[in-house]
Amino acid sequence: MSTTGSPPTVADVVAALDRRYPPAWAEEWDRVGLVLGEPDRPVRRVACVIDVVPETVEEALAAGADLIVAHHPLLLRGVSSVAATTYKGRIVHRLIKADVALYVAHTNADVAAPGVSDALAARFGLTGLRPLHPPRPASPADGPGQDTADGSGRGIGRIGELPTPMTLAELTRLAAAVLPVTAWGVRAAGDPGRMVRTLAVSGGSGDGFLAEAAAAGVDAFLTSDLRHHPAGEHLAAGGPALLDAAHWATERPWLDDLAAHLADELGVETVVSDLDTDPWTVHAAAPRPDDKEPRP
Repeated sequence: MSTTGSPPTVADVVAALDRRYPPAWAEEWDRVGLVLGEPDRPVRRVACVIDVVPETVEEALAAGADLIVAHHPLLLRGVSSVAATTYKGRIVHRLIKADVALYVAHTNADVAAPGVSDALAARFGLTGLRPLHPPRPASPADGPGQDTADGSGRGIGRIGELPTPMTLAELTRLAAAVLPVTAWGVRAAGDPGRMVRTLAVSGGSGDGFLAEAAAAGVDAFLTSDLRHHPAGEHLAAGGPALLDAAHWATERPWLDDLAAHLADELGVETVVSDLDTDPWTVHAAAPRPDDKEPRP
């Protein structure tokens, strides 16, 4: 933040975010960093969101935000037009007309320590954290974490110990209670009575890390977007129990850490979006044999 007492600029916020989540840590296919916005525009309020959709944009504008920091890229794949006749084009036009900047921290925030999965692990009180999927040795993201209480290294996902062992059924109920509420809720695969002491978590889509969770010897793995065949084959091979939560819900906890860091580092006001952007909006449990109505 400026020593003259003036608010930081977009460039100042970008520099602070790039220090926390260096773009070089992102996967090669990812698109992170400043998406739009004038570098010299002052920033007094930052809106933190998971998804850049019309609803979160309007929420940010109504809150008087000068910059939006999002987790998921708006323009992940190449486009040949941002015309206002297109879905993403309308969002771009809305932000430019409102003079609101947009910044993205995606897989570089996933691999950071503290990062997306540290915030998720904190919801379960996990201790002794270590990465589930460490970066390649000597890659830009390889190295120790910063500001982590247990000194865990960088990498995708976290493995830790629960404060108190519990059954898979109990852990599933705990997950539903500590994660943001969504229509999807939390579902689990495995023996409901299985005791869980060690838990792996990974914010966002995580079935690409099933093999790492099994190799780590954890009792359960919580993530999102698990698919039928990989999950079934994982369990058949004796892998850890699985918990599948809504994608948005597993990443939303990180926004609180992001907002706190920006407020501490730059003195800006921050607002965190609790607007559920999970695409699944209706859930009905199967009825019990003796029920006429589905369970809530």
